[in-house]
Amino acid sequence: MIAPPRPAPLAIGPVVVDPPILQAPMAGYTNYAYRQVVREFGGAGLLATEMIAARSAIWLESHRSENPDRLWGVRDEPRPLAVQMWDNDPENLAQVGRRLATDFRVSVVDLNFGCPVRQVTEKAHSGSWLLRDPDRVGTIVRRVVEACDGVPVTAKIRLGCSDACRTGIEVAQRIEEAGASCLTVHGRVAAQFFKGEADWDAIAAVKRSVSRMPVVGNGDIDSAETAVRRLRESGCDGVMIAREALSKPWIFAQAAALLRGEEPPPDPTLDEQRELVFHHYDLVCRRFGVERGTLLMRKFACSYAQGLPGARDFRGKVSRVVTREEFLEVMRTTFPRQAPSPDAASGSPIA
Repeated sequence: MIAPPRPAPLAIGPVVVDPPILQAPMAGYTNYAYRQVVREFGGAGLLATEMIAARSAIWLESHRSENPDRLWGVRDEPRPLAVQMWDNDPENLAQVGRRLATDFRVSVVDLNFGCPVRQVTEKAHSGSWLLRDPDRVGTIVRRVVEACDGVPVTAKIRLGCSDACRTGIEVAQRIEEAGASCLTVHGRVAAQFFKGEADWDAIAAVKRSVSRMPVVGNGDIDSAETAVRRLRESGCDGVMIAREALSKPWIFAQAAALLRGEEPPPDPTLDEQRELVFHHYDLVCRRFGVERGTLLMRKFACSYAQGLPGARDFRGKVSRVVTREEFLEVMRTTFPRQAPSPDAASGSPIA
């Protein structure tokens, strides 16, 4: 059987995303430590930070030596790298976008018009709330494109606010007209949050509605095989992987291998996954300190256990740890394993 042709790299302005597989920005998760784990496995053509609130980052202009927490490490991090931000004020977004482009020198400045969380939508009239006003979305994109002066500006949307307000195609066209370099479409309306199934037919319709701007599809990509199938069937120029990558950060490498026509690397063994959690914990503690790092690592550890035997018991215990000693003990005694690990008697590699 002849393997399907390898898809072309995704061009976001001058930025080449190869393979065209993107790591989604996820608030509370895609911090510096997580991104380092993804890079170590490889396969992601573009990584992204957690999204930042532009109105909270305005002080960047007068505090040039400091970084907000979510931008820690960005200046020295390998490229390409995208930073996503949200707000409803074109000038706020333009001011922060300019700083990201000129001082932090990020590869891509991304605008969030897809977040469905009430704090962003109902309280701040931002994120997916703006999908009800395509003209305002276009104004925001145009202003940020002007401010970023050649650094590509992209946007992420949903299909609309609700089934009664499916404005995705109109919004996509306004975003293209405003000069954006790429668009990511999540295949749900905001009212769904993450319930139901992503509508990839609707994503494909948005792709067909624009002529110059590449489109990335996002939603329910739960395996490397699904990523490749969605990419080929939807006609999209790339795919973005979100929640599945929290439990399987190696999914990008597997999808990249399939796109090359190669046999994908197998999932790590349970023992290897256990050591990965220890490694991730080490990275988090180096960045945030042991006390805060332990609390932050609880949710990452729960994600890693998703779908594994005994996951419920492990999550119930690890979600209550407050000290390094408690975390290491739960990992040693409760995290699923296939055989005794070589470090079982002497402690973890970071103990």
